[in-house]
Amino acid sequence: MNDAIQSSTATAPPKGFWQSVGEALRGSHQDYTTGSLNRSILLLAIPMVLEMVLESLFAVVDVFWVSRLGADAVATVGLTESVLTLVFGVSLGLGLSTTAMVARRIGEKNSEGAAIAAVQAIILGLIASVLIGLPGLIFAPKLLQAMGATPSIIASGAGYTRIALGGSGVVLLLFLNNSIFRGAGDAAIAMRLLWVSNILNLIFDPCLIFGLGPIPRMGVTGAALATFSGRGIGVLYQFYRLAKGTERLRILRRHLRVQSDILWRLVRVSITGILQFLIGQASWIGLVRIVSLFGASALAGYTIAIRIVIFAILPSWGLSNAAATLVGQSLGAQRVDRARQAVWRTGFWNMAFLGSVGIVFIVFAPQIISLFTHDSSVFGYAVSCLRVFSCGNIAFAYGMVMLQAFNGAGDTLTPTYVNLFGFWVLELPLAWWLAIHTRLGVNGVFLSVVVAQSAIVLISIVLFRQGRWARQRI
Repeated sequence: MNDAIQSSTATAPPKGFWQSVGEALRGSHQDYTTGSLNRSILLLAIPMVLEMVLESLFAVVDVFWVSRLGADAVATVGLTESVLTLVFGVSLGLGLSTTAMVARRIGEKNSEGAAIAAVQAIILGLIASVLIGLPGLIFAPKLLQAMGATPSIIASGAGYTRIALGGSGVVLLLFLNNSIFRGAGDAAIAMRLLWVSNILNLIFDPCLIFGLGPIPRMGVTGAALATFSGRGIGVLYQFYRLAKGTERLRILRRHLRVQSDILWRLVRVSITGILQFLIGQASWIGLVRIVSLFGASALAGYTIAIRIVIFAILPSWGLSNAAATLVGQSLGAQRVDRARQAVWRTGFWNMAFLGSVGIVFIVFAPQIISLFTHDSSVFGYAVSCLRVFSCGNIAFAYGMVMLQAFNGAGDTLTPTYVNLFGFWVLELPLAWWLAIHTRLGVNGVFLSVVVAQSAIVLISIVLFRQGRWARQRI
């Protein structure tokens, strides 16, 4: 019987592109450790790309409605989000180790071990949620004051900050649980969960901000409550899906216990993962500080260009996450060759995508920037920044896949060292020197990013070829 099934599977005609796209959106039952590598990348990448785009909608929707409340409301959101970047750093760090461990167990065909690892990650996420959320809930007004908020901003925005920071655990758990699904290869579930959260946020935002029927007008505080509610319901749905189970992963009552050895391994890998993202986030703050030396117009131009770039690279993060899952599962299945090929192949597709985007940005930069500003003093800086950054797209594309490949293998230490060198030893000093001591001025800051990304990808390729990542135990 088994031979007949295998024979039938082996002779089954390959599915076409659009059939694969449909399967990716519905959720694939393919074993990603075997079969066509291009198809595996496609099935994982499509829902992961859409997941990243959907996640960005939370911020876009909030800003769209909050901007109608005035400058103080927008300032409240901006100041609070600067603190929330720390929550995102913790979430992404925990998510890296969780994806790596779950993917490794799935690759080993050890669904029991994957469920146990998922439970330990959730326990860790709940602990982190309390440690981060409780101070935010209690000290929200003081945090706003410490960040330079005016008394009027504190008076109107303390409620927003209290809910956003106090309820930051839902952000952390949403990221973390989706990391479990991604590690298991159930990327379509993670995508659909964000659909649910986003639709709810779209409905709740105007109702709570401006009031509707018996619902009182809550102003900017309503925006925080809407996002918390949308994400909170999404988290509850995640727990339901984990308990209901998928073909690859199901959490049962017997898994609901602390296993200190696995918990400690997650902590160890997560710490370096968290540092990895915080190093990157902090370096961008340093760049902003240097750009600000050239005035408000330069800073506004940089801000517009970087927002465009960040939105454009979201699909690339989806591709990079697909590479991390393939690496983890392939190593679990003892298929180091497939893990290596998955990285090179995904890097190529990512390079093709971001390279094409870069060409469009370079050629049509003035037209793109004109959609965001007509201020002549800002326009030139924004166009220049967008064009210079786009010159580094190919390096950035390969670099992000390489670094995520290390993370997918459970080697979060290597990307941390690479980021530390690339951003703090090379990029920031170079940005300062080029901006202050050459004729490049603010363009020197933009150029330093391209140089740093090129150095990061070259170092990553050398370290990847050495193969230490393939011997990582997690």
